[in-house]
Amino acid sequence: MKKTKILMVCLGNICRSPLAEGILRQKLDPKRFSVHSAGTGGWHVGDPPDQRSIDIASQKGLDISNQKAQQFKLEFFDEFDLIYAMDQSNFNDLQSLARNSVDQEKLHLLLDALFPGEDADVPDPYYGGPSGFVNIYDLIDRACEVISSQL
Repeated sequence: MKKTKILMVCLGNICRSPLAEGILRQKLDPKRFSVHSAGTGGWHVGDPPDQRSIDIASQKGLDISNQKAQQFKLEFFDEFDLIYAMDQSNFNDLQSLARNSVDQEKLHLLLDALFPGEDADVPDPYYGGPSGFVNIYDLIDRACEVISSQL
């Protein structure tokens, strides 16, 4: 059986998408699904997630410390079945890279799972304090719960 491959995408792949990767991975059967993450920007390639993301994940029983940031590549449209953007800006960047309607159909805004049609963003917590990471963890967790139940 072919695994469904899912990609979570944010800007730098150190805050939101590593959390989304870890959260959704925990909710899905690893025999049937694989979950990864990437950023539209390349500033943090090879870096672990932001320590604040690692900390909130750890508090919730998830270890995301072994993840390494990578930049989104065009080939990911061929490699992944579903691609979830954390916000409208990254969604638009991915749409502009899409080569055809098949690529376009793989793209989704993560929070559409919770707020269909509202184009809601997972706020970027990078420049805020730790409470921002608590808030986005809960938001991502709720969205991933809906997505996992739909899959």
